[in-house]
Amino acid sequence: MPIQTLSNYIGGAWKSACEQNTLPVENPSTGEVISAVPLSGMKDVEVAATAAEKAFHSWSALPIKERAQVFYRYKTLLEKYSQELAELVHKENGKIMSEAVAEVDKSIEVTEFACSMPQLSAGEILEVSRGVECRIDRYPVGVVASITPFNFPLMVPNWTIPNALVLGNTMILKPSELVPLSAIRIAELLHEAGLPDGVFNIVNGGQASVEALCDHPNIQALTFVGSTKVAKIVYARATSHLKRALCLGGAKNHLIVLPDANEDMTASNVAASMSGCAGQRCMAASAMVAVGSVDHIIKKLCDEAKKIVPGKNLGAVISKKAKERIEGYITEAEQQGAKVLVDGRGVKVEGKENGYYVGPTVIDYVRPEMRIAQEEVFGPVLSIMRTKTLDEALKIENASPYGNAASVFTQSGGMARYVIDHASAGMIGVNIGVPVPREPFSFGGWNESKFGSGDITGKSSIEFFTKLKKTTTKWSPESKVNWMS
Repeated sequence: MPIQTLSNYIGGAWKSACEQNTLPVENPSTGEVISAVPLSGMKDVEVAATAAEKAFHSWSALPIKERAQVFYRYKTLLEKYSQELAELVHKENGKIMSEAVAEVDKSIEVTEFACSMPQLSAGEILEVSRGVECRIDRYPVGVVASITPFNFPLMVPNWTIPNALVLGNTMILKPSELVPLSAIRIAELLHEAGLPDGVFNIVNGGQASVEALCDHPNIQALTFVGSTKVAKIVYARATSHLKRALCLGGAKNHLIVLPDANEDMTASNVAASMSGCAGQRCMAASAMVAVGSVDHIIKKLCDEAKKIVPGKNLGAVISKKAKERIEGYITEAEQQGAKVLVDGRGVKVEGKENGYYVGPTVIDYVRPEMRIAQEEVFGPVLSIMRTKTLDEALKIENASPYGNAASVFTQSGGMARYVIDHASAGMIGVNIGVPVPREPFSFGGWNESKFGSGDITGKSSIEFFTKLKKTTTKWSPESKVNWMS
């Protein structure tokens, strides 16, 4: 059976890419090729930017309450087709169905938040002097671009699409070339919800399409989610063309475990954090810092990790290359003296022998200078480093160039507050393995986990996707005039 090559979505229609080169799209659970994605370039971006710019004038002129109505309908469609969407995410990403369902639920939540934009983005007005008013109104920035990763093919696009569009912008989405199918369904649902043609566009592709989005003069703002290495490049390139840019990178999230931590809660939370979505999320626990005597918790953690079974409650990693890279980190750490307590290398799932699976892995006695302790592994692997004091643990956490998340497990409020105050990360958890803020609180890290100001979701996103117009008015002469008049 021939493999279908996907099209771009531009101006409300499906269009073949100008470029003829394609890339196979695989189902990571089976290794089966399920589609092919075009590697679009500057010509395709030019066509999409023209369509988005044409649509901007009429879309941005609509009252924000009317724009929000489209996304009320879109939210209803996400709910209606939630099972189908979860199955699609499972198929192209390889995560288990319960995780795919959770991804759909989060997409619904961020869309629901966007529907509140008419209230949250309202302007301000104040009489600053007798007969003189100052007011602030928010205006969309124009055509924006969103470049999204493979690990959340539905959720991360919905971090930006609803907020940006309700606020009056038009958009070009460049989904990961590894998982382009969910984006196609998003376009179909937005069309069904009544979104006008050209307001939302998709350009598929790889590096060339990203570079074209960074360079195009009519794209005013750009968001990116991916690795830190690429986030730096995209941020530098986009801002060199005088665009607004917000680029989220990788992470090395530290979970600090103190001796008084609740054994059962800590073990289950840490195991779930390091293995959820096969460890392929920037909020995954990849480094545990064991403070003092916590062997009883580590033993319980290993017991929990052994309950995580590839193909059942653990999904595949995205590709053969990713599997080899993750297993290479484990082997290197073992050769350098670390002790593998739970080993997930060489996994085969019955009936899915060609799938890309790595089992849950727990490695003890990792030293801070090891590569596995410093770099983002992006797999279901937990490295345990040991310290005698909390300050030593925080020194390890602070030394990381990343700063997405950090958590502490303790029953002491004082110790928890100390970690909150001293950890160098944008999102902190107390007895929580994955401290992702819920709407309306925003998602975003510190240091080399984020480039640009503000956050990508929540109230903070309003600042990124709008610009302020300040107006001062006076209509009648006053009896008393001061310097403000």
